[in-house]
Amino acid sequence: MKNQTMEIFDTHTHLNVENFNETVEEELALAKEMGVTLHNVVGFDRPTIERAIELADAHPEIYLTLGWHPTEAGSYNDEVESYLRQVLKHPKVIALGEIGLDYYWMEDPKEVQNKVFKRQIALAKELDLPFVVHTRDALKDTYEVIKEVGVGPRGGIMHSYSGSLEMAERFMELGMMISFSGVVTFKKSIELQECAQHLPSEKILVETDAPYLAPVPKRGRENKTAYTRYVVEKIAELRGMSVEEVAEVTYDNAMRVFGVKK
Repeated sequence: MKNQTMEIFDTHTHLNVENFNETVEEELALAKEMGVTLHNVVGFDRPTIERAIELADAHPEIYLTLGWHPTEAGSYNDEVESYLRQVLKHPKVIALGEIGLDYYWMEDPKEVQNKVFKRQIALAKELDLPFVVHTRDALKDTYEVIKEVGVGPRGGIMHSYSGSLEMAERFMELGMMISFSGVVTFKKSIELQECAQHLPSEKILVETDAPYLAPVPKRGRENKTAYTRYVVEKIAELRGMSVEEVAEVTYDNAMRVFGVKK
């Protein structure tokens, strides 16, 4: 499994949650062994934002995406937006997120989530940042919001995408990238595997969403940022490409959309 030359970019991980409080060094070491060399740690409320910044300050391979999760939409106000403006100035911030709509948990009414989603897309555009979208049981409404507000020149990312190929193509037409998590490795994810097989290679990214959504062969366990490798392997299998080729193209795509220079 070790590969010293391959470089994989986990574009969405939560090394900043309590699960990893004592194990970050271990997680990063295992990731490196499996070829995962860069990590985008996503902060979605005050505690996770503060922890993400601590990690990015301590580890050169960690970058930051910071924003207000849709399950927190009810607490979003001018003070929160002012706080986000401040933390988004951090030099390792590469995107605003994760933002969007979550109709599964439905912590706040649709209209509240919708309004907060629009405000944060506008903020991302104002600050010249790409935005990272969380959508659950709300794909059509998510599309309508992004279409209405518009994607800025920096684009955006559909995080852990789980819709159809047709919808993925519609999101891409708006200027969005499509990011695949461990869900693409699940046996019943036929529709999603069709996406991973047919989407243009320059539009795809890979991620873990660790500690959630562990891919096959680790399904049912705590996910690790290292396991981005299994997502890359599955996409390579689906596309008839080598693991190295998929690692390279998704790494280059991430560097481009996030504006990271090496």
